[in-house]
Amino acid sequence: MFLYIQFMKRPILFLILILFSLTTFAQGKKAVEIVFIGNSITQGARLAHPETEGPASQTVELLREEGYDVKYANRGRSGTTTYDWLPGSGKCFGPMIAAADGLFTPEAEHVFSVMLGTNDSAETRCNGAPVSAEQYEKNVCTIIDTLLTRYPDARIVLNFPIWYSPTTHNGTRYLQTGLDRLQTYHPVIRKIAKAYRKRVFTGNKKAFKAFRNHPELFDEENGNSGKFYLHPNATGARLLATYWEKGVKRVIR
Repeated sequence: MFLYIQFMKRPILFLILILFSLTTFAQGKKAVEIVFIGNSITQGARLAHPETEGPASQTVELLREEGYDVKYANRGRSGTTTYDWLPGSGKCFGPMIAAADGLFTPEAEHVFSVMLGTNDSAETRCNGAPVSAEQYEKNVCTIIDTLLTRYPDARIVLNFPIWYSPTTHNGTRYLQTGLDRLQTYHPVIRKIAKAYRKRVFTGNKKAFKAFRNHPELFDEENGNSGKFYLHPNATGARLLATYWEKGVKRVIR
């Protein structure tokens, strides 16, 4: 009460303090620049409007709703494996570097949000597949080493690849064998994050279970082994974005 009375006696001072507080709040808005790395799920395949409905764009939307000043580049490319993202030989690495170079500014925090492994786990067709857990680890570490050398202040979030149905079989054959292999990558991701402590972090581990046995979160597709569920629909993409957002927020200083 005493402070209130004192402020009322000095209205100009009171207004100055309010303006200072508002200015400080505005200046405290975090600038974050994110490059998303992934396959068709990151790209937003089969969504009517991937530029707004995809998990990458919805992750950014969620962060902006919380007051972050976010710029991003979605480099998700359909059908890609970790081999496609290797420096030098990988067809996706060069364009991703170009996107990061064009996006990153000194005043912002830099984040790479990565979800790879779905196509690595396939039995056929995808580059290098099927990829063993040991080779998956080597490929991911090679990608990380190059990124951290080029962008030493960046932080990397390794998101866990989400569940797909054991009937998944389009032009590429995944099936139960692929799904089993996919799950061997999860402990590898945890191992890598531990090895690159304070530079590389795991995403939310609950994402895989959230999609398991929930066909309503996927676009239903007809394949060579019946109906299958691989690509999230708009609702599923929104759910995935909530997990990716938590991963990004976790690494922001």
